[in-house]
Amino acid sequence: METFIFETEETDAGLRLDKYLSEKMEGFTRSFLQKLMKDGQITVDEQAAKAGYRIKPAQTVKITLPPAIDTEIVPENIPLDILYEDEDLLIVNKPKHMVVHPSAGHTSGTLVNAVMYHCKESLSGINGEIRPGIVHRIDKDTTGSLIVCKNDESHVCIAEQIKEHSIRRIYRGIVSGNLKEQEGRIEGNIGRHPTDRKKMAVLSQGGKPAVTHYKVLQQWKHAAYMEFRLETGRTHQIRVHMASIGHPLLGDTVYGNAKNPYRLEGQTLHAMTIGLMHPRTQAYLEVSAPLPGYFQSLIKKLNQNY
Repeated sequence: METFIFETEETDAGLRLDKYLSEKMEGFTRSFLQKLMKDGQITVDEQAAKAGYRIKPAQTVKITLPPAIDTEIVPENIPLDILYEDEDLLIVNKPKHMVVHPSAGHTSGTLVNAVMYHCKESLSGINGEIRPGIVHRIDKDTTGSLIVCKNDESHVCIAEQIKEHSIRRIYRGIVSGNLKEQEGRIEGNIGRHPTDRKKMAVLSQGGKPAVTHYKVLQQWKHAAYMEFRLETGRTHQIRVHMASIGHPLLGDTVYGNAKNPYRLEGQTLHAMTIGLMHPRTQAYLEVSAPLPGYFQSLIKKLNQNY
């Protein structure tokens, strides 16, 4: 059983407890934290507190994580492209169209179903029964490197690195348009779109701070091959940030061109490299996933056309 203790500061005054904790513990889902509150496993000054509680300065927030629980998700023998594996971590190259964890519309065929079969009993249970081992995620149509934690100690360590923004995350993508600057930095808070709740947006008020660094690797007439480095890891961050400067990812019909001229199946985005301090050895570990075939084919097509 793991315990976290935080001391609130002046700048935290007035924040809802669930918002405060979601910022402190980025590797944990909001719904999981709210469940802990309902179960009385989160206290403020030793008193059980609800999600809407407004915190004050100089308070002690204590979180007690329950032991791992059995899951009802069915393990499935789905092949995994394994980039790295040891007794603590599994890093996989997630294919396009694969959902990371089960939900109402995706109860099978997910990465969780696959890793449960592969890892058997060796998965962290911190994030609850539908997310065993999952400490972060990438979108269904984004490919590339994703960490799976095999025990709670590893989960806590990786979640702390995510919270501190110390994990190195390099993405590759192809965006529309011709960029004026060959490299740059995009900073803008990201939160739910004010009118379309299925989308995220750059917000002038509210949301969470988000920073994306970008560099042009190759420029064509109407598109550019890009490298992105994330300081933060917000939902749809690269997709939202690039759309906000007028260069949405090719194939992204949510934030970009609904006509999808290259007939792509979702955004052209790949989580290429992930680097972290290993939770057991404390040595730096970096793993890269090769570009998927569809991505390489699109680059070849663009080279031929321009």
